[in-house]
Amino acid sequence: SRKTGHYSLEHNQSPRHSPNTKPRPQPTCQRSFSQDSLDELEMDDYWKEIENIESSGGGHGRAGGEGETQEEEQQKAPEEGEHEEAWLTEAGLVRLVDDSLAAEDHEEDSAVFLSTLTRTQAAAVQLRVSSYQQTLLRRRNRQHLPDVRDIFRPPEKNEEPPKLEEGSDKDATTAGMSRNTGERSISGDKTTPETEMELNVEVAFSEQALSYRDNNQRLKVNNSSLNSSDDKLPNFKLLRDKTGQTRVGDLSPLDMKKVRRLVLVEMTALFDTAGIDVKANKPGRVKSKGIFAQSLLSLLDIILLYSCGCSVMSFVYFQLIRHVEEEGLDTEGLLRIPGAATRVKSLCQELESSFYDRTFQWKQVKQHDAASLLKLFIRELPHPLLTVEYLNAFIAVNKLPTKKQQLQALNLLVLLLPEANRDTLKALVEFFQRVINHQAKNKMTLNNVSVVMAPNIFMFKGFRSKVTEQQEFSMATNTANIVRLLIRYQNLLWTIPKFILTQVRQQNMESQRKLYKDRAVRKLLKKITTDRPLDKAIPEGDENTQGFIRVQAPQFSKISMAIQLTEDLQASDVLTRFLSQDSSVSVKKEDLCLYEIGGNIKERCLDEETYMKDLSQLNPAAEWVIKAVQR
Repeated sequence: SRKTGHYSLEHNQSPRHSPNTKPRPQPTCQRSFSQDSLDELEMDDYWKEIENIESSGGGHGRAGGEGETQEEEQQKAPEEGEHEEAWLTEAGLVRLVDDSLAAEDHEEDSAVFLSTLTRTQAAAVQLRVSSYQQTLLRRRNRQHLPDVRDIFRPPEKNEEPPKLEEGSDKDATTAGMSRNTGERSISGDKTTPETEMELNVEVAFSEQALSYRDNNQRLKVNNSSLNSSDDKLPNFKLLRDKTGQTRVGDLSPLDMKKVRRLVLVEMTALFDTAGIDVKANKPGRVKSKGIFAQSLLSLLDIILLYSCGCSVMSFVYFQLIRHVEEEGLDTEGLLRIPGAATRVKSLCQELESSFYDRTFQWKQVKQHDAASLLKLFIRELPHPLLTVEYLNAFIAVNKLPTKKQQLQALNLLVLLLPEANRDTLKALVEFFQRVINHQAKNKMTLNNVSVVMAPNIFMFKGFRSKVTEQQEFSMATNTANIVRLLIRYQNLLWTIPKFILTQVRQQNMESQRKLYKDRAVRKLLKKITTDRPLDKAIPEGDENTQGFIRVQAPQFSKISMAIQLTEDLQASDVLTRFLSQDSSVSVKKEDLCLYEIGGNIKERCLDEETYMKDLSQLNPAAEWVIKAVQR
């Protein structure tokens, strides 16, 4: 049980927590001395929360009601090869295995994408392509019914009997990849990740993990670290990058599309290095009834239509979360103590009826009732907040051997979430941290909040009818640990690693080279047919070579200004200088952003601590534009 993450069922444990016994209304608290779990007194809140969910009718129990099965998440068992096909499709690489689907694939040329992959990323793609191709081969072989004369056909002249090779084709492919991924080591991970404080985001996470694996063969997860107190979690920080940190929302949609493809491949490669095979589930169709059972995208459409353009995050934050905060965060047991079930049910009905005309009276809602409404909102989503596709991957994060790798995997998974889910999760973990900041009075530490919120985030509709008691029992500390990491490291998780951004820049440059080459060929053909000289290339401005950049501000009266590049010039200095030279601008500095546009990036809002000289050297063809930011 120590290796699998299950609890050790010792003689001194409470029967309430045993997977072989039925839950009791009043659990007995006894402290566990096992190193594999969080403190049992803290985990007791987990089981109490589940009882509260069941008593409110939100847990659906294990068997579920007769009328509830239609609304539960329907997940059929995937057919052979379906996972690989779905993965390749999501990565925009399905044309590698099926040319007939190429017309449906509107992504850029796969060769450009593949040319930027690291060794471990390429191995992850190759493994899934090989697996899917073997699946297709087996399907074709099954469809062919051999004739008896073919089976007993005598050998032809000069034909040698087939030789049996050791291992299957898949084994050979896997072994080859194992050899390829062990050729060299990355020097960016010199200290043990449990004690390392700085995160290297310039080298692919999967490459760092491969180096760690090669240097620490068969190292197991140190489960005792999961049991550490709040201040014992490593204090990770990002290595400072002079070209600026990139956060979610800083890039254009086109570049974010490239980011998502790269992140999917990188996340898969990271799990591959640890030998973890994560299968994505397919979301089924679920009937949605009312505001509290709408998908986040459906709710977003409703809110945009009736609430003057606010987002899902605005609904969760400005209504439910804001009301809880207005009542004060010093209330003891906040989030842990449930609201009155009858009042919460009545409030739900009232909110449903008055949501569209915005006449609901929030002042009448008691604080614990509002907290229960917030948890209900998360729990009653037809699809889980962490999505059906990636829920298994979030849970599998606990299997990675170090806290650093777990943090890196969560960073990638957050970037993979749909925008509505990612924004809602961000609003929640920020709120949880503000609750924790008042722990001296409300008695809600990081562990307490994580344990209470874990079942609400991971137990989506009908979840408990799909898992055994033993599975639920082992998932308790695993899910609580994931919530702990999401809260503790939220400032790092919503950032785009530099190596991913570097790969995006490489893809953009490669696409531009290809486009330029095609244009050059067309121009040459035109010259041959018309016998006219080629147009001379227009010389680019030489301000960069002279140590100046030109900053444009088309939204404001001062259209542009030239700024000399110095070693210590930062993006914030450019904004300050712009505001000092244009007194007519009424926008505050925090509402402005200096954008890097063109060259090897589509568009990027710069971190204020970006060093302009370093960035201009990385992207000399970029334009620099100041624009107002809608936050």
